[in-house]
Amino acid sequence: MEFSSKLLERAVAEVSQLPGIGKRTALRLVLHLLRQPSQQTEYLAEALKDCRLEIKKCKECYNISDVEVCEICASHNRDRSIVCVVEDIRDVMAIENTSQFRGLYHVLGGKISPMEGIGPHDLTIEQLVDRVKKGEIKELIFALSATMEGDTTNFYIYKQIKGLEVTTSTIARGIGVNDEIEFADEITLGRSIMNRIPFEKALKL
Repeated sequence: MEFSSKLLERAVAEVSQLPGIGKRTALRLVLHLLRQPSQQTEYLAEALKDCRLEIKKCKECYNISDVEVCEICASHNRDRSIVCVVEDIRDVMAIENTSQFRGLYHVLGGKISPMEGIGPHDLTIEQLVDRVKKGEIKELIFALSATMEGDTTNFYIYKQIKGLEVTTSTIARGIGVNDEIEFADEITLGRSIMNRIPFEKALKL
């Protein structure tokens, strides 16, 4: 792809590094921004900069937050005895959209995947175990993707908390095997949360 401007070429190269964005799509996006008032581009750049510099991870659940403790963890209307374990922020958003869950969350930051070099210590599993040891949590809901890596992560956590006074369950398999949580429709996901089953039973399936 030939460019008449080095500045344009650099902008396209940077935008094309985003997931799912190829060079042609990046070029369309950059040209669109060039056609807009300069103030709009400045707003976008400022929003992205603030997002990168100011966003924090909740010190309790590791969800993305603007403050040290996210709104969900800080809410007095949530059931603090139930914690839903998810891979990332997108899963929290997906489950919240169902309006079926009123407990708290724990964001692992991924799932165990030896093929990708991701082990238990690369995730927030140790912090989750520490939360359980405090005794306030009565139930953990495993809401990881129904993949081999997701099941491996579930089982690893289950082994780490075995012997502690906490019930474990997993969302019902209304979510298809190999499906990602974030792409499930709200009705299916909501039913999966409501019809969760004990994790021990899931091991036998």
